[in-house]
Amino acid sequence: MSAPVQGGPLKVGAVIITMGNRPAELRALLDSVAGQDGDRIEVVVVGNGAPVPEVPDGVRTVELPENLGIPGGRNVGIEAFGPSGGEMDVLLFLDDDGLLAHKDTAELCRQAFAADPELGIISFRIADPDTGVTQRRHVPRLRAADPMRSSRVTTFLGGANAVRTRVFAEVGALPGEFFYAHEETDLAWRALDAGWMIDYRADMVLHHPTTAPSRHAVYHRMVARNRVWLARRNLPAPLVPVYLGVWLLLTLARKPSGPALKAWFGGFKEGWATPCGPRRPMKWRTVFKLTRLGRPPVI
Repeated sequence: MSAPVQGGPLKVGAVIITMGNRPAELRALLDSVAGQDGDRIEVVVVGNGAPVPEVPDGVRTVELPENLGIPGGRNVGIEAFGPSGGEMDVLLFLDDDGLLAHKDTAELCRQAFAADPELGIISFRIADPDTGVTQRRHVPRLRAADPMRSSRVTTFLGGANAVRTRVFAEVGALPGEFFYAHEETDLAWRALDAGWMIDYRADMVLHHPTTAPSRHAVYHRMVARNRVWLARRNLPAPLVPVYLGVWLLLTLARKPSGPALKAWFGGFKEGWATPCGPRRPMKWRTVFKLTRLGRPPVI
């Protein structure tokens, strides 16, 4: 892991990907970013296979001719800030239908990264703007009953986070081939293996409407395929069948519908039959670190 950045306030940028179909929500998000305390946040909006709606002056835009998926689109946004995002010290990644609930979020990020040289990633708390409820699945740890408790964690939320750009420089970008699902855990495991830490911060809030991930037509296939790719890329060989066996049992225990289960098994098979990208198994000491943090990489 590299030495911490020295000097003045950390430079913060933001990457937002959009399909161009939420212009009002995107504008509200951009206004919430512009309204943050402290130094101005540089923003890049990536049109992922779609034109970017009208944005305020000073917001950079990139329009891609095709949809590269969530990690692919975010990687383009990272590179818009130079190799590995190096023009900035920290990058925020925000869903285009989200909204920063408080004006001090960027300043809290600057303070957190400056105070802790081992901190590589911060996962924000996602809350419904009407009810204030944080869904259990949005708390990135097994003990998720209390979303108001901040803690060290082993993964993070893709559309509500901040990443120190040194992480990308050291371990690489998000896995573009994943397209959708589990790309955050892939990056998180690589970051943890390189010595970085991840925090869940309940006081850093992104307002986001309550949704179900299964609303996406490709959800069940990609979740299963990418779960296999995640294990094949990152886990020591003895843990690969254990991890995937546990997730197979959990999937069956949740009793998905017949079509959903068929899509899941199709994705599971695809994950074994197709290239997953470079294999870099984590060190066993990282396995023990994940276990100490409350989520051994078998579940």
